[in-house]
Amino acid sequence: MAAPRAASADMQFFGTLVRCGSLAAAARELQVTPPAVSKRLAQLEQHLGTRLLSRTTRRIGLTAEGEAYLAHARRILAEIAAVERELQGAREQPAGLLRVNATLGFGRLHIAPLVASFVRGHPGVQVQLQLSASPPPLTQDAFDVCVRFGEPPDARVIARLLAPNRRLLCASPGYLARRGTPRAPADLARHDTIAIRQGDEAYGVWRLRSGRRTETVKVHGPLSSNDGEIAVQWALAGHGIVLRAEWDIARYLRSGRLREVLPNWQTPPADVYAVYPVQAQGAARVRAFVEYLAAELGKATG
Repeated sequence: MAAPRAASADMQFFGTLVRCGSLAAAARELQVTPPAVSKRLAQLEQHLGTRLLSRTTRRIGLTAEGEAYLAHARRILAEIAAVERELQGAREQPAGLLRVNATLGFGRLHIAPLVASFVRGHPGVQVQLQLSASPPPLTQDAFDVCVRFGEPPDARVIARLLAPNRRLLCASPGYLARRGTPRAPADLARHDTIAIRQGDEAYGVWRLRSGRRTETVKVHGPLSSNDGEIAVQWALAGHGIVLRAEWDIARYLRSGRLREVLPNWQTPPADVYAVYPVQAQGAARVRAFVEYLAAELGKATG
């Protein structure tokens, strides 16, 4: 078994190699020869007993084992860095530009106010908030923190749970009085539904679960939008049934302007996460902002 310090060095080496994208580029950054990089990679793979990379003369690609090793390595290195900062008594103050992305409806209603109050408490931080219908690709270095629904499958980023969240089916009392209340998922096919075109989700397909039973329903209706708030307003006006995050409709359910449909059926979880690159974890402004979001959104659900 490798000593802890050697294992840490191997993890740092592998992370550099993946980030550079080729043996030659990694050699330039590490200031060694390409054969030396190739030899060290071979030694690491031999030590682990598995192949971490598939490689050509120009590019490298992660194997499934390489993906797993990289994810664990980045997490371990981030934890080591955090412990060292704590032991060294580092008191870095949050400062600088913080680029934040969130979805249109949730960002407008919930994230924008928290951004303003965060900046008020951290005058050294400047925040650029961008709202988009679809979350940006995680591979792009366009944002420091992305607030999104559902834990991302990409292991090369950190996903911090901010708050639980459900998607609920609901409609206005007027619509239900006029068209009837669905009693089973199959009934939805006979109703007008309001579709929201966002992200990579299958359009017009709702997946529901009750205990061990699952139902996939193809729905249809005359109205669709990429803006969830518009879809909710259409539902309030009685145009059909909408599937929307509880965060965005809770106030209408409390007031009675919307009523939940098929309450015993659940959709796939859509918990709220803060997603950010591993390398951004060392920035005080990122850590402070993510902690602030978790605390404030946690109050709202507590």
